[in-house]
Amino acid sequence: MTPKQIVPEFHVCGPLDMQDLAAAATAGFRAIICARPDGEEPGQLPAREMATLAEALGMAFVHIPVTPGSFADADVATMRTMLDRLPGPVLGYCRTGTRAATLWALAQAGLRPPEAILTLANAAGFDLSAQRPRLAAGAVAPRPGTPKTYDVVIVGGGAAGIATASSLLKRRPSLDIAIVEPAECHYYQPGWTMVGAGVFQPETTRVPMGAVMPDRVTWIRQAAAGFAPDAREVALADGSFLRYRILVAAPGLRLAWEAIPGLAEALGRNGVTSNYRFDLAPYTFRLASTVQGGRALFTQPAMPIKCAGAPQKAMYLSCDIWRTAGVLPRMEVEFHNAGGVLFGVPTYVPALMEYVERYGIGLNFGSTLVGVDGDAGVATFERKGSDGTAERVERDFDMLHAVPPQRPLDVVAASPLAGAGGWIEVDPATLRHVRHPDIFALGDATDTPNAKTAAAARKQAPVVAVNVLAALEGKAPAAQYDGYGSCPLTVERGKIVLAEFGYGGALLPTFPRWILDGSRPTRLAWFLKDRMLPPIYWHAMLKGREWLCQPQPVVPSKEAA
Repeated sequence: MTPKQIVPEFHVCGPLDMQDLAAAATAGFRAIICARPDGEEPGQLPAREMATLAEALGMAFVHIPVTPGSFADADVATMRTMLDRLPGPVLGYCRTGTRAATLWALAQAGLRPPEAILTLANAAGFDLSAQRPRLAAGAVAPRPGTPKTYDVVIVGGGAAGIATASSLLKRRPSLDIAIVEPAECHYYQPGWTMVGAGVFQPETTRVPMGAVMPDRVTWIRQAAAGFAPDAREVALADGSFLRYRILVAAPGLRLAWEAIPGLAEALGRNGVTSNYRFDLAPYTFRLASTVQGGRALFTQPAMPIKCAGAPQKAMYLSCDIWRTAGVLPRMEVEFHNAGGVLFGVPTYVPALMEYVERYGIGLNFGSTLVGVDGDAGVATFERKGSDGTAERVERDFDMLHAVPPQRPLDVVAASPLAGAGGWIEVDPATLRHVRHPDIFALGDATDTPNAKTAAAARKQAPVVAVNVLAALEGKAPAAQYDGYGSCPLTVERGKIVLAEFGYGGALLPTFPRWILDGSRPTRLAWFLKDRMLPPIYWHAMLKGREWLCQPQPVVPSKEAA
């Protein structure tokens, strides 16, 4: 078995037997698609037996039997559905790999330009030029005339956008909703901290986008290129437009790796890593498991950033690995935070300081990472003194966990939706745009003064859903968001400080204090929050099950009364 990669999520090969399946599982494949009919040649294992063997190895198995030269529309449609829903990477096979490759190519018609499909297949060794007419026939041309008007257009297929769509459809299944999202995979980003600690495998944090996309929405598989709120239109990357009655903007933010000279080039080698990227989190664990002594630097940029506790969690969990291995006494650990405090809500600081002291971490506030020389193993920081002056300091390192500055997407910052700093300007309670009443926004792209966490999106989604339905009926917003955010600060393997707070740093615990006191390291919290509840939260949020997050009603102001 020698798989040929067409795209990272799909490979093809020739015939498979029992040993080949085991090798595929070892290589990391999570699903198998068989494109050959049973009985095609002597000794061929029937698809039913292959399915049993694959499932025993933890892989999904799908049989789409194709006779050479015959690719029915129904088979192509099945292939497209399976590619959307199966966990990747997927291995397709037949007698030579050609049928599996051709099924993939035909399933991409309308999703990629025909020449791009043929080029990818050709690079893997498959000449599919005979399929050019069929690929061209399935290509999506810019829509002529007046674009379609949807009840709701949602820009962004991350946690915030998907959860809002599900919440809307739960309340009103008849809604015509489009989600604009070019990505083929959906990521459970809070899990990357646990990948960096060796608790989760990276593939458990990634699923095909089609697996979480609500069944009744129209998935527009391209990026938004601009917003025209006066015309109620969203421009798409291919030059076409969508129209809406209500727009929900949840496009997320951008990790500005390029803002720190040398960082992008250094990542993934010479001890430079970051849990803020799917492909780098395993490198964090490898470094923490192999470094036997030296200096480890952990950085945090200026706010706002996604999950302000994540930079610290990477540090605490690495220290716990070194403590367990007996290496910690030989480590010099430094935390460089561009901000002025360890954590923005003072209630949780004493519990965190207990671990800072236990691990011997040197705290450096007002210290911003401004340059990385990976080959030399040197990080440069800009430190601000109490008198406002700044100086540059170089620190050698054996391990550097870097967190980049985080900024609005260019398409947002340049749009009429943006306010100060380029973030989408919304009312912090109703999440309605301050200038455009037919637009709502949530998630990381807004200017709301809450922590940018998945827990915030979980609370915001039903608020937006309720208020969107009110707006469709010409009514005032009926629900409000209190700024809730949650940060389970894992301070060692098995214990967390569960920070839960709202606007202004108000404490918003979701557990009675006699069950869980979030201001202290708690082992019970590890079981509830980091072991059991995050998947429940995630799937409940994406499916619109709001027994975890009932929206609060809007409280009229005295002026309104």
